[in-house]
Amino acid sequence: MCWCSTNRRCDPLTATDHKTDTRPDMPSDALPHTPDRKRGLRALFDRLAPVRDRWIDRNRYFYRVDHRFMRFLVAPGQKVLDLGCGTGRLLAALEPSEGVGVDLSPAMIAEARSRPGPLDFLVGDMEDPAVIDALAARGPFDVIVLSDTLGFLDDCQAALERLQALSGPHTRIIVAHYSHLWEPVLKLGTALGARMPSGQVNWLSSAEIVNLLALGGFEPIKREWRTLVPRRLLGLGSLVNRFLAPLPLIRLLCLRHYVVARSRDLQRPRALSCSVVVPARNERGNIEAAVQRLPQFAPDQEIVFVEGHSSDGTWDEILRVQAAYPDHKITCLQQPGRGKGDAVRAAFDAASGDVLVILDADLTVPPEDIPKFHRLIERGQADFVNGTRFVYPMEREAMRFLNYWANRVFATIFSYLLNQSFTDTLCGTKVLTASAYRRIAANRAYFGDFDPFGDFDLIFGAAKLNLKIVEVPVRYAARSYGSTQISRFRHGWLLLRMVVFAFRKLKAL
Repeated sequence: MCWCSTNRRCDPLTATDHKTDTRPDMPSDALPHTPDRKRGLRALFDRLAPVRDRWIDRNRYFYRVDHRFMRFLVAPGQKVLDLGCGTGRLLAALEPSEGVGVDLSPAMIAEARSRPGPLDFLVGDMEDPAVIDALAARGPFDVIVLSDTLGFLDDCQAALERLQALSGPHTRIIVAHYSHLWEPVLKLGTALGARMPSGQVNWLSSAEIVNLLALGGFEPIKREWRTLVPRRLLGLGSLVNRFLAPLPLIRLLCLRHYVVARSRDLQRPRALSCSVVVPARNERGNIEAAVQRLPQFAPDQEIVFVEGHSSDGTWDEILRVQAAYPDHKITCLQQPGRGKGDAVRAAFDAASGDVLVILDADLTVPPEDIPKFHRLIERGQADFVNGTRFVYPMEREAMRFLNYWANRVFATIFSYLLNQSFTDTLCGTKVLTASAYRRIAANRAYFGDFDPFGDFDLIFGAAKLNLKIVEVPVRYAARSYGSTQISRFRHGWLLLRMVVFAFRKLKAL
């Protein structure tokens, strides 16, 4: 709730409370040149610092919900910068591998420095270019948190532009703020003594924040709305916030809004090697065609066939094709378990490329389209690319009627659950960087082993980690060999169960 700003060369408490502190001082900004508004805010928060944590405890339910969702957005073990850190409770709750907190108030920072962990707290002003230069020497950061910070800045656009110096291509900016619709209620709460005074603030809507981020060179990845009832109310508030507040339209009335963004300006094209993973079960007639039709589009390219206990001789055909095409880099393996998800994981673990591609062995998505996916990753336009079969007309017999409409319905539901636009979650063609996949795999414990398809394990994981996801239209063809391995009723039931699972893990937090 505090705002980051500095107007001193160093925290005056450092010499007395931290005699062994070897941290470099933040750049100076002499007090006489500090605008009156900032000076007043600093004085206010200095007075409130000794009781700040008591205010948080007094409204513990609200802050518990807010911090829990911030932990959902920020995986533990990252390098986190919290601009406007107050007494450091949020930064500590995020469990960073390295955490840096910056705030206007020396008194707030003095309180924050009592917290254990790999945390460093400094007095500093994010609107001061010299402060940003000093922080840049410690960057880039994995996550930059602005929790109730933009409301206290004089020039939000300029401040956000300067954050580019603290960011890398994979840095995520997370803005948490109060809804402007709640302004009268919050002001009344302050007047009645139920909320800590905050001084004069900018009341910004989510749309205005998204626009400011865009002006600062950042593109939004995700928007979320949380907390319809800021009190527990004997458990009623918790029920409303978990199951009612996340629903469409209703969520727009929530007290807390969150925006996740990444730098648009720091994405740089680079040449990346690629591994094309081809899961194959009873696809003997398509193996050679996959090799023949796949273009050479990466400087170092391999095909990884992963065979799934076929009964039609697919494994023997894979070995024959490997020997017949010695000029191609072809890796062959048999999956250890069952299901496409198991096959994809085994192949990804064996792959050597910077970019990982899934190409279904039925070749209903043309191999010739794969370079389009790869280029988006190389150009930095996406971290995760999903194919969609619902833009161009399909070939006759490519998809049965019930399957078509089930796919459309589930795509709409999952778009809401993931806060990402999806038109085709079940398209088998998915492309992501190997580094992104390793992060998804490392974070897999959050969802568990829930997905026999493999599609949702990747999609949910990518959304949870705030990866930039885009869709690429593909032309969907009918099979030329074999038969579909999708059971519309059995797998439809699994998808319904997955909707409930996703709501519980992604919305009802």
